[in-house]
Amino acid sequence: MNTAHLHLILNHVPVLGTAFGLAVLVWGLWQRSDDIKRLALTLLTVTALSAIPAYLTGEPAEGAVKGMVGVAGNLIERHEEAAGVAVAGALVMGAFAVVGLVAFRRQRTVPSWFGVTTLLGAVAVSGLMAWAANLGGQVHHPEIRSGMAPVGQAERHHD
Repeated sequence: MNTAHLHLILNHVPVLGTAFGLAVLVWGLWQRSDDIKRLALTLLTVTALSAIPAYLTGEPAEGAVKGMVGVAGNLIERHEEAAGVAVAGALVMGAFAVVGLVAFRRQRTVPSWFGVTTLLGAVAVSGLMAWAANLGGQVHHPEIRSGMAPVGQAERHHD
C-alpha cells in the first residue's frame, strides 16, 4: 500500500461519516429523541477527528501521483484547497458537537435550537466534503470531469 492508496481509503470516512451523522441527527430531531441526538453528536465528533488523517495523507498522496498519465495536476491543487475548507468546517462542527455533549450531559434534553444549529452545520460540512471529494475524484477520473466527452464519442460525431 502506498500513500495514495492510504489517502483514498481514509478520505471516505469523513465524507460518508458526516452524511451518516447528519442522517442520524435528522432522525433524532424527527423522533424527538435526545439519545439519538447525542449519538449523532458523537458520530459528528468522531467524523471530524477522522478528517485529520485524511487531510494529512493528501500531501504524500499528491507526491505519489503527480506526473502520472491521466492525473490532472491543476485539479490536485483545487482539491487540496477544497479539502482544507472541508476539514476546517468539520473541525468547527466537531468542536460544536463536543460542546453540546459536555454542556447537555447532565440535562435530560438537548435543546431544539442546538440540534437545529448542529443540523445546519452538518448540512454545510456535508456539502463541503462532497465538493472536496468530487474534486479529488476528478484528479484521476476524466470521465467525471465536467465537459469531458466519453472516449470514442467525439469520433462518432464525424461519421
